[in-house]
Amino acid sequence: MIRVLLADDHRLVRTGFRVILGLEDDIEVVGEAEDGAQAVEATARHSPDVVLMDVEMPRMNGLEATRRIVAAGGGPSVLILTTFDRDDYLFAALEAGASGFLLKNSSPESLVEAVRVVARGDALLAPEITRRVIAAFARPGTARSGPPAARLGELTPREHEVLVALAGGATNAEIAAALHLGETTVKTHVSRVLTKLGARDRTQAVVLAYELGVVRPGG
Repeated sequence: MIRVLLADDHRLVRTGFRVILGLEDDIEVVGEAEDGAQAVEATARHSPDVVLMDVEMPRMNGLEATRRIVAAGGGPSVLILTTFDRDDYLFAALEAGASGFLLKNSSPESLVEAVRVVARGDALLAPEITRRVIAAFARPGTARSGPPAARLGELTPREHEVLVALAGGATNAEIAAALHLGETTVKTHVSRVLTKLGARDRTQAVVLAYELGVVRPGG
């Protein structure tokens, strides 16, 4: 059972999400929060697998709440609710540790699938988000001097190809097809890429790919 916490300052939105998710046999809404501070407290209290997090909330916004939840360690995956008119929030959320993004005008089916994706430890990197936001707001040419930059050279040529494909928003199936590999092999390569870069998940690996200049915005 996937345990979900809903964090949004609009009760009607929370109610709608609760109804949609409540129809699924494998998902349970275990709590709600109407601001970021409540989200942090409710996460500690309910131990959800996924926090569905709005950004613009009173007292503490969703970005700071995400940062605190992730920093606590061993907690849930955070799925950010967002709209394209505030793209700047998305990159900040990546840096805060969010595992994925859900557009507020997404379908009920997309909501359910997004929760399942991040619950199993994958990052939700829709191509439109990856290409428009990560490429636009990551900072190529300012490569970090810490461990990720040092470890970039440890990637094999195949792992480098996989990282580039991840940065383009490709799924494991798409990477497998493009590189003529089995999906199990791709999963192994992705795992090794994350380990070598010291990345928490696929989302962070994509950010690093842009920040370290592995791929370029628009490229």
